[in-house]
Amino acid sequence: MKDQLCRALVCQDRVRLYIVRTTDMVQEARDRFDLHPCACAALGRTLSVGSIMGSMLKSDEEMLSITINGHGPIGSIIVDAYHDGTVRGFCSNPHVEDVFLDKGKLNVGAVVGKDGTLTVTKDLNMEENFSGTVELVSGEIGEDFAYYFTLSEQIPTAVSVGVLIGKDGNVQSAGAMIIQMLPDATEEDILICEHLLQGLKPMSTLMLDYDDMELKDLVNDMFEDAKILDTSDVRYSCPCSKERMANAISTLKDEEIQDMIDKDHGCHVTCNFCNERYDFSEEDLRNILESRNV
Repeated sequence: MKDQLCRALVCQDRVRLYIVRTTDMVQEARDRFDLHPCACAALGRTLSVGSIMGSMLKSDEEMLSITINGHGPIGSIIVDAYHDGTVRGFCSNPHVEDVFLDKGKLNVGAVVGKDGTLTVTKDLNMEENFSGTVELVSGEIGEDFAYYFTLSEQIPTAVSVGVLIGKDGNVQSAGAMIIQMLPDATEEDILICEHLLQGLKPMSTLMLDYDDMELKDLVNDMFEDAKILDTSDVRYSCPCSKERMANAISTLKDEEIQDMIDKDHGCHVTCNFCNERYDFSEEDLRNILESRNV
C-alpha cells in the first residue's frame, strides 16, 4: 500500500490522532543519498514526523523547517515539510558509522547525540516566522518531538515513530503516530492513551502488519470510537529545478561566473535537499551572464 496519512478524533473527540505510513518516502531518501542504516533511520524518523507536522499547517502557502543537531557523528538533520503532504530533507553525514544496541537494534540516539537542540521554524505567510527550540531529550527523535510539542506548543503529546531497515539496507517499513490531548481531554482519556501506547507494537512493526491495508483500519482497531477525519497522500518531493539553480548562480559576481567558463568550462550544482545534480555548460553560464547584464 502506498504512503498515506490519516487524521482522526478519538476518546469522544477529546483526543486528536495522526498516523502516517512513510515507507516509500524514506526509501526514496535512502536511494537519493545512499544513506547508511543509522542515518536512514534518523532521517527517516524526522521525515515521518515532519510529514505529520506539515499536515497541521493551514494552507499550501505555509511550510515548516525542522533542524536537529545533537552534536553526534551524523551532524545536523534538516527537514522541510509542506501542507500538501510533501517533505524533503537531508543529514550532514549520510554514511555515519552504524551503532547498535542489543539484538542488532540500531542506536539512533548515539549517532544523533543529545547535547543539542530541536528547532521548528514555521513560515505562516506572515511578517515574521514562528520558531520554537527545545533541548534534545535522547536523540531518538520520537521523545524529542514529544518534548517539543509539550514544552514549546503547550500541547500534551505522545509520539511513536519507527523505521525498519532490512539486511540489504533497504527500508522495509516506516511510519509515525502523534496523539495529542485537546483542551477538554480528561484524566481518563490520558490513561486510555497511555495504556494503548504501553501495549502497542513498535511503529515499524505496525506498518508491516497493516502494509496492505488502509491506515483508517489501524486507527479503528486501536480505538472503538474513532472518528476518521480524512486520509491523504504523502511523498518525498523537492521543488528544486535547473531554473532555480540558475538564479542562484546569477547571484555570483561576473568574474566568478567568467572563471567557471574559462577555467572549468561549465559547472554543476547539487541540491542539498534531494541530491539532484544540475549541469551547466559554458553556453548556459554565458546566457546567465547575458540575461543579468541586459
